[in-house]
Amino acid sequence: MNKLITIMNKVLSLFCISLSSVLVVCVSWQVFSRYVLNAPSTFTDEVARFLFIWVGLMGAAYTLGQKRHLAIDLLAMKIEHDEVKHNKLKLLINMISMSFASIIMVYGGGRLMLKTLATGQVSPALGIEMGLVYAAIPLAGLFMVIYLVQDILENIAFMTSKNTNSSTLSNQ
Repeated sequence: MNKLITIMNKVLSLFCISLSSVLVVCVSWQVFSRYVLNAPSTFTDEVARFLFIWVGLMGAAYTLGQKRHLAIDLLAMKIEHDEVKHNKLKLLINMISMSFASIIMVYGGGRLMLKTLATGQVSPALGIEMGLVYAAIPLAGLFMVIYLVQDILENIAFMTSKNTNSSTLSNQ
C-alpha cells in the first residue's frame, strides 16, 4: 500500500505542477492577446477554465493525501491530550470523508461524466467532450478514497496497538 501511495504522490504532484504551468501560460497569453494585440484569444479562456477545474480537484486529492487539507480542528484541539480519543475522532472524520468521496465524487461524478459523454455535449470553443472535463470529479474521488483507506488502516492499526499495549500492561 505504501508503494502505491508513494507512486500516487509523485504522479499527482507532477500532474498538478504541469497543469498549473499550462494554466499560467494560458492566462498570460490571454492577457497578452487581449491587451497588447487587441485580439482576444477565444480558446485560452476555455482551456484555463477546464485546467482550473482539474488543478483544483487533483490538488484537493493530493493535499488530502499529504494531510494538509483545510480543516476546522476545534474539537481535535480540545481532545489532543488523549491519543485514543484523538485517533477515534480521526477515524470518524476519515469514515465521513470516505463516504463523501465514494458516494458523491466517485459514484455521482462518474454518473455525471457518463451521462455527459452519452449526450455528446461538447465545449463551444475547443470542441472537446465535456464528459472528459467532468472526469476530474470521479478521478479525484478515487485518489481520495485510496488515501483515506490508508489513513483508516493506520487509525485501526493505532487503536489495535493501543489495545494490545493496555491489555499487556493490565496483565502485568
